[in-house]
Parts: sequence; structure tokens; C-alpha cells
Amino acid sequence: MKEYKEKRNLRIIFMGTPDFAVAGLNKLVAAGYQVVGVITAPDRPAGRGRKLKQSAVKEYAVSKAIKVLQPTNLKNEAFLEELKSLNANLQIVVAFRMLPKVVWQMPEYGTFNLHASLLPQYRGAAPINWAIMNGETKTGVTTFFIDEKIDTGEIILQESIEIGLTESAGELHDKLMELGASLILKTVDKIERNEIALEKQPGFKDLKTAHKIHRETCEIDWSKSLIEIFNHIRGLSPYPTAWTTLYNEEEELQLKVFKTELEKEDHDYTSGKIFATKKTLKVAAKEGYLNLLEIQLPGKRKMKTHEVLNGLQLSKNAYVG
Repeated sequence: MKEYKEKRNLRIIFMGTPDFAVAGLNKLVAAGYQVVGVITAPDRPAGRGRKLKQSAVKEYAVSKAIKVLQPTNLKNEAFLEELKSLNANLQIVVAFRMLPKVVWQMPEYGTFNLHASLLPQYRGAAPINWAIMNGETKTGVTTFFIDEKIDTGEIILQESIEIGLTESAGELHDKLMELGASLILKTVDKIERNEIALEKQPGFKDLKTAHKIHRETCEIDWSKSLIEIFNHIRGLSPYPTAWTTLYNEEEELQLKVFKTELEKEDHDYTSGKIFATKKTLKVAAKEGYLNLLEIQLPGKRKMKTHEVLNGLQLSKNAYVG
């Protein structure tokens, strides 16, 4: 006869900022878990009017009448006292920032994080982007207890998902957001029932990292292979977006590229050479051409390429690089 374990009475603090985190918070609330507080980023000026904008997590928490804390310093004594006063025994972190030990050690049942990769691969700030940029065909989500290093704690649960051959970072983000929200719920259920079986992260010699993406990371290197360029562009779409410089006679324009398709074909053209018609724009690369389908010129909105070509005169010698 199976021994009955009495459920723990969980009091949860949820930490997160963007939409990716809201999905998990919503699952917890909908399932009836007691979320006693939310910690999120301070409101920030945004838009032309520089009006203060709330994080997606704050907007959701306010709509559900959940207490919100927005510390600028996670080691601030006043914040730590307020956090203690909430008497939480479990903390959940999704797309937030690195926590000091005094915070993640506070609750009785620990602090766990949801990470959008199959740890230990792709530790870091941008796992979704880098998985696609590196041409991976599989990724997933992992819950793990936080320790003193970044994304190195013991694994609680993990689930994998296939990456489509033409899938963008935005599309994969949305799939992982839902998969991750479900995994959070499964993880909390196991903690509530005291049925956690932890697994140390395995060690690999060829660990791939997911470090923060900077502007220079986003520049397209046309000397790379056709498939590498294709993966680079979709791995940065729609944000932060791959870009290249368009050289059109005396004019130089920064061109953002959101969507492309491959055209494999042998040729002797220099990589970066442009071939344009009234409706199409393709660029020579090693092993073929890249058809640019969605692009953006400075000061303009993102458009289908044929729309851009209506108002753009390209010389025969135009190229990108």
C-alpha cells in the first residue's frame, strides 16, 4: 500500500519580467496556488513620450490583485525585510535577473528557475536565439534549483521539443513559453507533494553557451555558408534582428532582415552581390542565394520585400556586406 504524503502548504513568490514569465504565473494562479507576491523590474520610460511602462508580469499581477515588489537593489535591507514579511516558502524565477544568495536561500523549499534550454547546454541570457543560430534541431525547457553559479543548479524536470527547419526565434519563444509554463506547474506539484528527485547537471566537453547578444552579434557575415546565414537571421527574428549594410552607389543603408528563404545553386558570384527584380531581392552566398522576404530600411517599418522595392532604386552594382 502506497504511503500517503500530506501536501505542503505552499506560499509562493514569483519573480519575472516579460511575457515569457506571465504564462507560468498565470498557470499557477489558475491552478489555485497561493502566490503571495511578485517581484519584477521597476517601471521604465518607453516610447516617444517616455512614459513609464510596467513590465508584463506587473500588469498581470496588478490585474489579479497580487502584491508587487520592484526593487532596484536586491540586497537592499528594506526590500529584504519586506520579502521576509511575506513568509513565502517557495520562490520561482522566470526571465528575471541573477539573485543574491540572501534571496535565493530564503525560502524553506528553495528557489527554482525555469530556463529555456536543455541544461547544461545553452546556459546564459539568450538560449532561444543561440539554439537556432547554431542550427540545433531540438531544444527544451528545464527547471532547476538555483545555486551560486549561473544556470548550474540541480535539475528538477526537463522537457524537449523539436525546432522546425524554418522556425524563427519568435515562433520558438512562443512554443517554449507554453511548454515552460506547464513544466512550472508540474514542478510545483512535485514540490507540494515532496516528490522531487534531483539530478546533477552532466558535464560535457562541448558545452554551448547562450551569452547576451549585442549589436555586433547581429551583423550578418556574408562570408559564411548559406545555411549559417539563414540560421543566423531566423535566430534573431523578430528581435533583436539581424542586420547588414546595403551599399547602393554612394548610399549606405543599414538593412534589417527578418525572414529569408534558401535557394541552393552553384554559382561564381561574390558573396553579398545583390540580384533584384521589381518584386524580389536575393543575395549571393556560398552554395546558393538567400531570398530576402521581410526587411526594414532606416526610419521605415518592417515590410515585405516587394513593398520596399516599390520605393527603392537599386543600382546594378549594389551589394551587402
